[in-house]
Amino acid sequence: VQLQAYGGGLVQAGGSLRLSCAASERTFKIYSMGWFRQAPGKEREFVAVRSYRSRTTYYGDSVKGRFTISGDNTRNTMYLQMNSLTPEDTAVYYCTASPYYTYSDLTSIIKYDYWGQGTLVTVSS
Repeated sequence: VQLQAYGGGLVQAGGSLRLSCAASERTFKIYSMGWFRQAPGKEREFVAVRSYRSRTTYYGDSVKGRFTISGDNTRNTMYLQMNSLTPEDTAVYYCTASPYYTYSDLTSIIKYDYWGQGTLVTVSS
């Protein structure tokens, strides 16, 4: 399973950015795909995920109401639209895939089998 994440960059506080994660058609169909992030000196944090079975989306508390995860089945690509960004959102964002589909599993980092290379998001104040 290969995941290709891109779209990171430098943005001012209050701005928006969209991350993309490309996967194979098979991966897109049978894995829940999501995003984690890791800020310098901190543990990797759950951001958002979309369950492959129900298409239900789940979000970390720190991004609820500001970030939206979505998928394009025709392009086998997952997106993370990030709005109202703050300097606290600065981190490397990782695209990831999990064979699980329930909330309790998908919010646990150990349930993810595959990781992309990460893309850096920097939010300036």
